[in-house]
Amino acid sequence: MTIATAHPNLTLPDHTQLPESDGTFVKNFQEHPQSLLLTDSIYPVLDSLHPDGQYAIGQDCGIYWRLVEPPERGAEAPDWFYVPHVPPLLDGKRRRSYVLWQEVVAPLIVIEFVSGDGTAERDTAPPWERENGKPGKFWVYEQAIRVPFYAIYEVDKASVEVYELVGNRYQRCEPNQRGHFPIEPLGVELGIWQGTYLHQALPWLRWWDQDGNLLLTGDERAEQEKQRAEQEKQRAEQEKHRAERLAAKLRDLGVDPDEYS
Repeated sequence: MTIATAHPNLTLPDHTQLPESDGTFVKNFQEHPQSLLLTDSIYPVLDSLHPDGQYAIGQDCGIYWRLVEPPERGAEAPDWFYVPHVPPLLDGKRRRSYVLWQEVVAPLIVIEFVSGDGTAERDTAPPWERENGKPGKFWVYEQAIRVPFYAIYEVDKASVEVYELVGNRYQRCEPNQRGHFPIEPLGVELGIWQGTYLHQALPWLRWWDQDGNLLLTGDERAEQEKQRAEQEKQRAEQEKHRAERLAAKLRDLGVDPDEYS
């Protein structure tokens, strides 16, 4: 916004003019299902918070926060992030990236999945300390984009760190009695769930509601409904068999149960 004010004739690039990729790739086979798990389970919450459908979820999508050459150096691509109060499409077209100088609204939460030793995700170096001018992820989310919540998830350690922006600095959050981290604006908690998802038994990053109930995926909700229906069917069958046994006993006593039905 500062550039546009100082140079009113300068036209800044939008999401259709900036690169979609910086040439990197997803580093392991767990990251894609992890993103699906986070997105699928929180949809009902977000749809309730945004009945107008005005929100966006990004996965490995570039967030452009400054204009430099090459353009990719002015972007970070979080593994998962959520932006409130923005349209999921721009002018009816899919988003190729998220451009802060075009939209202004910062993501509410950014999540990084650690593939290495976690150094990159915790890098607090500002751009002026690097010869290439590329700052650390932690610095970008804290000082440049100013994301209210930043989570660092390490599947190999079965752990997650959550930071909340307080003033101008991230403060590391403490877990509650359930070992979860409340994300108050969403009314949910973030934590580690040990279980099987898409045939992988791992410590997954998942959401819970404020009462500690796990937020289920669509498939899990369908399975839960299937089990509930099966239980109702079994109870009905048991009640039918009980009534038949009672009727048989009454007939043995010379009483016609149909007279009392």
